[in-house]
Amino acid sequence: MDFELTDEQKQLRKAVRDFADAEIRPLASEYDRAEKYPWEVVEKAAENGLLAPQIPMEYGGAGYDVLETAIFTEELFAADPGIGLCVSSTGFGTEALIEFGTDEQKTRFLEPVAVGESISGAAISEPDSGSDVSSVSTRAEKDGDEWVINGNKMWITNGSVGDFFVILCETDPEAEGRYDGFSQIIVESDRDGFEADKITGKMGIRASDTAELILDDVRVPEENLVGTRGMGFLQVMQFFDETRTGVAAQAVGIARGAAERALEYAEEREQFGRPIGDFQAIQHKLAEMHTNVEAARTLTHKSAWSVDNAEGQLTKLASMAKEFASRTAVENADDCVQIHGGAGYVDDFDAERFYRDAKITQIYEGTTEIQKNIITRELRDENS
Repeated sequence: MDFELTDEQKQLRKAVRDFADAEIRPLASEYDRAEKYPWEVVEKAAENGLLAPQIPMEYGGAGYDVLETAIFTEELFAADPGIGLCVSSTGFGTEALIEFGTDEQKTRFLEPVAVGESISGAAISEPDSGSDVSSVSTRAEKDGDEWVINGNKMWITNGSVGDFFVILCETDPEAEGRYDGFSQIIVESDRDGFEADKITGKMGIRASDTAELILDDVRVPEENLVGTRGMGFLQVMQFFDETRTGVAAQAVGIARGAAERALEYAEEREQFGRPIGDFQAIQHKLAEMHTNVEAARTLTHKSAWSVDNAEGQLTKLASMAKEFASRTAVENADDCVQIHGGAGYVDDFDAERFYRDAKITQIYEGTTEIQKNIITRELRDENS
């Protein structure tokens, strides 16, 4: 069993870390306060080939596997979760196109994303549909050679900046099975009837764009259907192991960023004539924070490896990785604020921002409670 990264993976880690330190960290507070999308950072990331790393090389991407993408994601989120999400999410939804799209769809939609000329999004959640994906009510009906789509999508990353979205719709309401009758359809944001309403006032990841999508008789050609009609729900489920591992990598980055900042502050801040890092209470917190980062990273990397190499165990591991890493992120961010004391309660330091940003990792791509349900279900199935 080899835990060592390859030379190529180490080079990737260094390249992303150098970019994040130079281009993301100095601007993090500015974009967080303004709740503004960091176009200039995304453009620089495109120039450095750091967008949509999962897109295959034949369509202009880097073709990274899930483990390499996890390494990439951790480095961005350790610098700043908000801008990190902006950079890492420009290709949201492309997993479905990579796996199920036609050659024409891949050429048309993937190539512009890979080079930074287009931003994509995945639209699943709705105002009344979150963890229960099968309850989506957005409807797509055939009218000649077009799909006519009506409905609302909620909490959509890149919602008001995206150029196209892979939208989960109900296409066959008479289908017998609970999970049948759903399809994924590509919808360009410049279509008539498409509207995006940006959501502001978020607790964290404020630089990242989030919006409600409103679809009012939006017409798209029938060739915008992704894969087989009626198989959309199963398509979405297929990628949750990958995307949840991705959120685990986000959480590892946040946990590491909080631990590093806590250590830096403990070395600088003096009380009673010496650095607070000399006090045992602070030392114990720092030891636990950094130990849990290592544990969360190991579990996340194992899950990432499993997505690509060991299909039989990846669902349980993906949920374990997301649950543990997100919990570690929240706990480390809390301890980071505590070590900073009063200074951690204001936005002069990164501690306050990381504290707000960490919580989302326990919510999106399946809440903590859902992950625990999945883990227990998988364990019971193994023992049955």
